[in-house]
Amino acid sequence: MKIKDLIYLDYNATTPCLPEVIEAFKLYSLEYFANPSSGHKFGIFVKEHLEKFRQKIAELINAEPEEIYFTSGGTESNHLALFGIALAKEKGHILVSAFEHPSVLNPAAKLLELGFDVDFIPVNSQGYVEPGEIEKRLKSDTILVSVMFANNEIGTIQPVKEIAQICKERKIIFHTDACQAVGKIPVDVKEIGCDLLSIAGHKMYAPKGIGAIFIRKSVDISPLFFGGGQERGIRPGTEPVGLIAALAKAAEIAKIDVEAEAERLIYLREQLYEGLKEIYPELYRYGIPEKTLPNTLTISFVGKKGTQILADLHQICASTGSACHDRKGSHTLLALKVKPEIAEGTIRFSLGRYTNLEDIENTLEFFREYFK
Repeated sequence: MKIKDLIYLDYNATTPCLPEVIEAFKLYSLEYFANPSSGHKFGIFVKEHLEKFRQKIAELINAEPEEIYFTSGGTESNHLALFGIALAKEKGHILVSAFEHPSVLNPAAKLLELGFDVDFIPVNSQGYVEPGEIEKRLKSDTILVSVMFANNEIGTIQPVKEIAQICKERKIIFHTDACQAVGKIPVDVKEIGCDLLSIAGHKMYAPKGIGAIFIRKSVDISPLFFGGGQERGIRPGTEPVGLIAALAKAAEIAKIDVEAEAERLIYLREQLYEGLKEIYPELYRYGIPEKTLPNTLTISFVGKKGTQILADLHQICASTGSACHDRKGSHTLLALKVKPEIAEGTIRFSLGRYTNLEDIENTLEFFREYFK
């Protein structure tokens, strides 16, 4: 397989590392490799840099550095949010949306098994959680609400600020899985008012295996691991400084041009949509464009099978849904109650920093030939 012959339109599944990110990883893996917990001069030097990296992540989401904890990725961050609050509270009612990422849905299901009262919030037909639905389902013992910032399959951006306000008024902890949002759109934890927020490095041009979680200072949370006390005891284990340096560099780059890059991707996304609509008029589009991630276009070729289209157009790397769902099908589309003839024709195109107009034009040409 020759990578240069492929058109990669699956950035929501994972992103390539930026060259500057790799350089940061190499520098703190090959040269500044000391354990930041070591008491000697080298270790202290690396520890100082580790805290500078924490500051970079905090700046990207407008948090305080001491509210940032490094993890192995989005899955661990989501587990820490749900299980950490559950362990701290010991009992109570938990609300999560019905189309969360599996790394939220599966922990929620496990907490249900362990005796917690767990409800799953429905979404409307366009793929949005309605704040009113949350208000209706809150109970006197609700301890946590978890709603993703943006859906990974259809890209719909949720009303997290409104949901956070509802929770704040009732002194309920609010968590949002922002793995698909951070680095693609501006994210400000102070403006949103969330208590917990998850970040995944490989969704924002950093390596796989590194992530972070924002935990507001006032939140009482229990660790899932116990060890040497790193990350203020919330996430012990020797910090992978090379990976953290890479994540910090990715955050620094995203902060500089997140809005300009979003504008560029919206243009390319709409060019792709308009071109596909012309080629195949029976196109169904998920979500509302202005309330969807700038890089994400999820559509259905109604009457066709998305899996077959992608199998035939093997030059195009896109997806029929999340890279994380199993063979039973997309739980997101099930939550939307999409008709089978629409669901089976679904393809998710997700664009990124290396996507250009030529990629879009070539993609449209492949589809034009396919449907002629």
